[in-house]
Amino acid sequence: MKRLVLFVVALVFAFCTTVMAADKPMAAGTAAPAKAADTKEVKKAKKETKAAKKAKKAEKPAAVGTAAPAK
Repeated sequence: MKRLVLFVVALVFAFCTTVMAADKPMAAGTAAPAKAADTKEVKKAKKETKAAKKAKKAEKPAAVGTAAPAK
């Protein structure tokens, strides 16, 4: 009798575990497209930031180069 109860408890535990595990990929799958869209926006913002930094760096040497001979 104890073995039967233990078997039933183990069976219920296994069933509940599989049900919970089956729910997780569905939740992750629905969040994936939103994350992909955010990633594209982040990459675009990083490119714009890099472009702005390059433009600033390009301006600085020109200003330093013209200021040095003036002294």
